[in-house]
This record gives sequence, C-alpha cells and structure tokens, in this order.
Amino acid sequence: MKSLRIALLILPLAIQLALPQQPGFTKVEQLPKAEIGLRLSSTSRYRIDVSSNLVDWLPFLSAERQSTNHIDSGAFISSNRFYSLTDFSTATLTGDHFPTDDGEVIVRPVNHASFVMSWKNVMIYNDPVGANALYAGFPKANLILVSHTHSDHYEAATLNFVRATDGVIIAPQAVYNQMSALLRGVTIILPNNASANALGVGIEAVPAYNQNHPAGAGNGYVITIGGKRFYMAGDTGNTPEMRALQNIDVAFLCMNVPYTMNITAAASAVSAFRPRVLYPYHYRNQDGTFANLEQLKDLIGRDHPIEVRLRKWY
Repeated sequence: MKSLRIALLILPLAIQLALPQQPGFTKVEQLPKAEIGLRLSSTSRYRIDVSSNLVDWLPFLSAERQSTNHIDSGAFISSNRFYSLTDFSTATLTGDHFPTDDGEVIVRPVNHASFVMSWKNVMIYNDPVGANALYAGFPKANLILVSHTHSDHYEAATLNFVRATDGVIIAPQAVYNQMSALLRGVTIILPNNASANALGVGIEAVPAYNQNHPAGAGNGYVITIGGKRFYMAGDTGNTPEMRALQNIDVAFLCMNVPYTMNITAAASAVSAFRPRVLYPYHYRNQDGTFANLEQLKDLIGRDHPIEVRLRKWY
C-alpha cells in the first residue's frame, strides 16, 4: 500500500481563516484499501477538487449541503492527494464530475439502473423508471438511453414525464415495438453494434445478453463526450463483446443474481476491459439482498488503476 500525504487547500483561503464558520473539512482520514474518508461542514452546495501536486486540479464531486461524508476511492492511484473546497450553489445538478476535452460531465445516480448525466446544456438519462418524484428536481432529458424492455429499465410513463419537448430516445427494436405512437416519433432505433450521434454525443450499441436476456433484444451503450467514453452495461452477462471493449473511462456494470452477473463474473469482466472508473449498479439480488461490493473491490485488486466508486443507488 502506498503511503499517502494528505493536505487541504480551502478556497478562498483568506476568507476561510478569517471566517471559521464558512464551509470546511472537519476530518480527513486514511481508510482501508488506501481510500481517503472526507468529512466536512457546509451551508450550501459545494464542490471538491483533487490534485496530486497543488498545481493541476481535477473536479471530483459536488454535493448538497446535507451530504457531509465522502470517500475518495481513487486515492490509491496517486502517492499525494490534495483537496480543495469551493461553492457550487449556482449549479443545476450535483454529482461526480468528469473533465472532458469539451466541458465537464456530471453523473448522478437515481436508483437501481437509473441515473442522469449533465454535459453543458445536455441532460442524459439512462433507463429512467420509477416515481416522478425521483426526477422532479432534475432538468428534463434531452437524450434518453433505454437498454431493454424489462420494467426496471423501461417505463413509458416515466419517459413521458422526464423527456424534454425536443428530447430524443435511443432504444433497441424490442423497446420501440412496445412504445406509443408519440414515443416512437422521437425514438431512434439502434440495433446491436450500430452507432449514432445525437446532440453532439456519440452512441454505440453494445450487445447485452445472458441466460435471462436473449441476444439481440437489449443494448448496452458506449457514449463518447469530449473524447471521454462512458459504458452503460444494461442487463448482460460476462460477454465477449463487453470484455473486448477498449478505452473505457467510466463504466456502469450490473451485478445481481440470478438476472445478470455474480460478483466473480463481474470482476472477471472488469479485469478484461479495465475501465478507469467503475460504478457497480443494478446490484439488488432477487431475494432482496445486495451484492457484496467490498468483495468486488478485493477481486479486482490494485494491480490495475481501476477506481471502484460505491454510490447510493438504493
């Protein structure tokens, strides 16, 4: 395990020192598996940036003021880790930040297999299902990705609620066949291995299948934004197509039994295509228990710089 040197730079520093009641870090601690725990107090939305040299800073995450505890699971990649804290009260969406060659992407989990992403003026929704209240606080969707027809991934009522007036839907043929005439009119059918471009976002349909999901009926997606590649697995097994993926920066990988993959299969897939950041999602099992995500981390290990981010999906 690398020895970490941790320091904090609170911006603006002069104001922070003069006004101790301003937002600030209250605890920073090294956790097992070379992770860093962060605790802070804040009276408004905030953003945390990270650096390894106090010169080059990268956005890490933003959060509501009520969220005061975070884990930096990527700390093991660098021998030095510095953190800065700034106000983020004017933003419309908080979450994990990813810099690209053309602006930042912000990722926000919603539930199970549903999450939202913002990029400049584009809101992207992945498999939105569930109560309207889950999405009421987000801007409407300009681009929606639907992986397959199962009710925990496709729900027409939710699509009608979240879609912006000019919003575009990407879906396989099987989903299109179940849509109303209105939704069909705004949907691009994308078969396995096909690609499209919408709103400046490159979209590739990756085959998603296993014993519970017939081949050809469902998609995973790789979307490219400003040179950054994001993979949403949909419901799939540990397939050759997934294992052959290249240059994935961020992956959302399903893992539950008996519907998709168990932890061992998921770890095997990750070790094959090696995303830089991995989000386990869709990890509630049929019996109501949850996949052991700490075991997943152990199986992936630290031989490759793969950051496993555990976020609140349930």
